[in-house]
This record gives sequence, C-alpha cells and structure tokens, in this order.
Amino acid sequence: MHKEKTLVLIKPDGVQRSLIGKITSRFEDAGLKIVAMKMLHADKELAQKHYPLNEEWAKNVFEKTLKSYQKDNKKMKYKDHIELGTTVQSWLIEFITESPIIAMVLEGPHAIELVRKMTGSTEPRQAAPGTIRGDFISIESYALADKNDRTIRNLIHASDSSENADKEISLWFSQNEIHDYSKELDKHF
Repeated sequence: MHKEKTLVLIKPDGVQRSLIGKITSRFEDAGLKIVAMKMLHADKELAQKHYPLNEEWAKNVFEKTLKSYQKDNKKMKYKDHIELGTTVQSWLIEFITESPIIAMVLEGPHAIELVRKMTGSTEPRQAAPGTIRGDFISIESYALADKNDRTIRNLIHASDSSENADKEISLWFSQNEIHDYSKELDKHF
C-alpha cells in the first residue's frame, strides 16, 4: 500500500474549545504523519472554494436532510435541492470563517479511510464512542442545527476520497508547504 495524503481541518469549534492538541495527538498516536499544518482565518473566497455549490453536492445534502427529516417525522421546509444547498453552503461558509482553524495534511497507508473512521459520523450524536466527534461533541445533532438555522458544529473536516483529498489539499496548501520527512514507522511501509 502506498502512502496517501488527506486533508483535515479542525473547525472553529475545535479551536475555540482548545481541542487542537487532543485531536492532533490522536492522529499521531495512530501512526499518521503530519506533513503540513497551519493556523489560518479562512476568508469567504477560500470557504466558497472548499464548499462549492454544485448540482451533485446539493442533491447529496438534500437526500441526507430528507432522510433526517423523515426519521424525525418532520416536514421538509425546502422546496428543492438548490434552495437547501444554497442555505447550507451559506451556513458552512459563515461557520468556517467565524474564527481561526487548523488545516493539516496527514500521510500514511489508508490515511483517508483511517481518518474518516477516527473522526466519526458527520452528525456527532451518531458518532461512536472512541471517535473524535463521539468523545468531544456527542450532544450536537442535525435537530439542534436545524432548530437554530445553522450548520452542524462537528469539530473537524476530513477528506472523503482520494480525489477530494487532492483537490482540498491543493486548495489549502501550496506544494512547498507540504514536507517530506522520515518517521520510525515509515520503514515498515
């Protein structure tokens, strides 16, 4: 297995709650290598590039939201995927730009899959104990976010595919900000 890279963002709520060290150490303890890391305050332009509004994304958000509404026996308040997508995108941009974040690139075999497992379900109340979201913010839910007309506050973003990881890494980091170095574990990969 070759080494793969993935992007992780510790979102404003993770920074504000002083969880940077706890989250970062989990990845290092799992054997992943941090090859890039910085604190920055994302501007609206960068946030829009990270959360682009397109047909596929909007349909995916709509389907997830519809399932959640049906599960809770709630009536869908958005007429179509574009209306919901536009609303969710604006909430995401507002959230990711509200305070500094930590952006990092992690590297290792199966890095994308491993990080996603460690992160836990997008909805923290569904995240298993032992995951980052399950341990640090399990009371947050889609229902709370909907009630307050905001996006879900779930501490962390992790790339969900190698294609998205490549795209997201190039958005947040220049090539010269990504470092190559050896760790003791590297000799086994």
